[in-house]
Amino acid sequence: MFVIIAGGGRTGAQLASLLLKEGQQVRLIENRPELLIHLHKELPTEVVHEGMGLDPSILERAGIQKANVLAAMTNSDANNLVLCYMARKMFNVPRIIARINNPRNAWLFDEKFHVDVALNQADVLAHLIQEEMSLGDMMTLLKLRRGRYSLVEEKIPVGAKGTQIAIKDLGLPDQCIIAAIIRNGKVILPRGASSFEAGDEVLAITDEDGAHFLAQLFTPSGREADAALSNRRPDEAPKDGKQA
Repeated sequence: MFVIIAGGGRTGAQLASLLLKEGQQVRLIENRPELLIHLHKELPTEVVHEGMGLDPSILERAGIQKANVLAAMTNSDANNLVLCYMARKMFNVPRIIARINNPRNAWLFDEKFHVDVALNQADVLAHLIQEEMSLGDMMTLLKLRRGRYSLVEEKIPVGAKGTQIAIKDLGLPDQCIIAAIIRNGKVILPRGASSFEAGDEVLAITDEDGAHFLAQLFTPSGREADAALSNRRPDEAPKDGKQA
């Protein structure tokens, strides 16, 4: 795949590095001298093209006629929109991805400017924080299919509602698949008759609704929840002698 990245800030430079490690062909366009100094140190010389990404001659020199993807990653929303429009109308680039710097401008990044994928960094970060807050101890390891599905991991605490019940009887949503159970350092491939135990680490592929279902399933209930929160056994009385 041949990818042209317009904008050599930290996002553009990191994207270029990742794509090069994957064996992709990359060209990065940047005109700011202070950034070019670092880019030439971090990336191969042939990758970096000096100039304005809005200049058609610079785009042509970078090889945009052969590009499969243009990633507009400058720090200007206006420039990113113009780049997207030029890439499709002038050079017929098949896939166009644009960075949104100001969330208030997000409504502009659509098919009118030929944006196939708009990356709103503030929105993505806010949703990730909200998700991590709502899922408790569950950890999102990987986003799949533009964020709709995730690979998640959670360690099952003592007293979780979903233990000692066959997986087939848990009523898991259709979009929630248990991929593996790690128990005592060994990986167990789950079957319908398998069940969870306290201390298990569970890996699941799921959408957002399924993740919330698992979070509830692995939440301690009643006295066990109080004991888990205070690091006490369920049958251990509080130090003040009162019952939980």
